[in-house]
Amino acid sequence: MDVFRTPEERLEGLPGYDFEPNYTEVDGLRLHHVDQPGSGPASGEAAPIVCFHGEPSWSYLYRKMVPPLSAAGHRVICPDLAGFGRSDKPTDHAWYTYDRHVEMVSAQLSELDLNDVVAVVHDWGGPIGLRWAVENADRVSALVILNTGLFTGRVSAGFMAWREFAEKNPDMQVGRVIQGGTATPMPEAVRAAYDAPFPTPESKAGPATFPLLVPTGDDEPGAPEMRAVSEALKSWEKPTLIAFSDNDPIFPWPKSGLRFSEAIPSAEEPIRVEGAAHFLQEDEGEFIAERVLGFLAEG
Repeated sequence: MDVFRTPEERLEGLPGYDFEPNYTEVDGLRLHHVDQPGSGPASGEAAPIVCFHGEPSWSYLYRKMVPPLSAAGHRVICPDLAGFGRSDKPTDHAWYTYDRHVEMVSAQLSELDLNDVVAVVHDWGGPIGLRWAVENADRVSALVILNTGLFTGRVSAGFMAWREFAEKNPDMQVGRVIQGGTATPMPEAVRAAYDAPFPTPESKAGPATFPLLVPTGDDEPGAPEMRAVSEALKSWEKPTLIAFSDNDPIFPWPKSGLRFSEAIPSAEEPIRVEGAAHFLQEDEGEFIAERVLGFLAEG
């Protein structure tokens, strides 16, 4: 299997991202995760927080949330999925499947032996992270669900437009896509940071493939598995925070958030993140971190 490994020098000095790299080997691939220890009086007592990214982002998306969560005492872990960020990137598009992403990140997190986890999910991190959570429910204490969905065979017109774009542009300009999904202008250095792990077309097989993995029919790969996750969430009784932005054509407010709040018994009404788009962590990361900390304090 051909694998692209991003040169370390491309990932040095990224604005707002001075976290030490941490690596785990899974099935011959080197997978990366941010692992920021908690600080302050609650350090060692506060629940660890695992943040799952989606498409075509990587752990850089959570850089605004990590410091305040860590300062409140939480150990914060942000895995880079295979094919993204500092993780190794198989160049064969056929290598990437929903099941394989779940298997890889599950093995990665298993090495960390975490308990009492607060799982934060976004975009494709929803189907992956929520499946990890329900399959490891004894290790999970709470959920935070941000701008995502479970793809069970029905998709929006906004998503189909995105899928068509991705199919026609396999050499995806990641920073440009992130900027297109934010409500606020990004500095050029931040846009370049999102691009940094993906210097060549072959390094972009992961981002290029994700949109094509979304099932558009009830029986396509992934749809039955995501329906099973949806069914499991109907009996989920642990604390659940739902926060969706009000300017996301792929997961429109308020319908997308209400799907989760109406299905999960422990969930309250979704929080509206105003003035943010799909990548709400980029637009309002500090605000979201504040709401997460308030939610956990109440729980």
